[in-house]
Amino acid sequence: MAEAILSRLVQQGIYQGSEVLVSEPEPKRREFLEQTYGVQVTSDNPNTLTATEALLLAIKPQVFDTVVNQLEIKSQPSYPLIISILAGVPLSRLQAAFPVYPVVRVMPNTPATVGAGMSAISSGQTVEPHHLSLATSIFTAVGEVVTVPESLMDGVTGLSGSGPAFVAIMIEALADGGVAAGLPRTIAAKLALQTVLGTAQLMQTTNIHPAQLKDQVTSPGGTTIAGVAQLEQRRFRSAIIEAVKAAYLRSQELGHKL
Repeated sequence: MAEAILSRLVQQGIYQGSEVLVSEPEPKRREFLEQTYGVQVTSDNPNTLTATEALLLAIKPQVFDTVVNQLEIKSQPSYPLIISILAGVPLSRLQAAFPVYPVVRVMPNTPATVGAGMSAISSGQTVEPHHLSLATSIFTAVGEVVTVPESLMDGVTGLSGSGPAFVAIMIEALADGGVAAGLPRTIAAKLALQTVLGTAQLMQTTNIHPAQLKDQVTSPGGTTIAGVAQLEQRRFRSAIIEAVKAAYLRSQELGHKL
């Protein structure tokens, strides 16, 4: 995820590579990032506190305390915005670790790697409008952005964080259905993928409600209503709802464990 954000920021000219410092423990990864994006690299985490605008935390939640201890946080003339994409680490914990820094918590998702992500931002108590604007500009580089109160972050995780996996399963199932109907696997897979992509683009462009689009495709006594009836009988809609709820509840559990 960190590389996806980095690549888009550099490609879109929001930051020059020379303006970015990446702390990476693996020598081969440091070399790759330096050569690919022209960024500065280091293996020394405290060096990242030289950031003037933003410090992005893209580490495993389990090593959060270790990394914070390495940073040796101390008073300085100005404080960069701390941006955390750590799942399950609340703003209260971030603020306790960075008591004099403005902090935001962000939940992006995997389509960010192709610039089609969805990111939700929650702001800490000391965040000013220009801090939020900076965070928004960074994550707009990888897709769409919404701001939400932190109380909704677990819901965001269940929907847009876990959602790509649910959509992938649906695409796979559509393709399998095509194969069951006699289509070659390669053609079925292409049809399924483009159908989902095209439907999403149509709904985004026209701002049509999902139910309205479904009604437009469903003619009386036709093929689509026969399929929709099966989806309802098999509780497809309920299964998706319960999947999001389960992911939401698991996000809450993980947050309490960390």
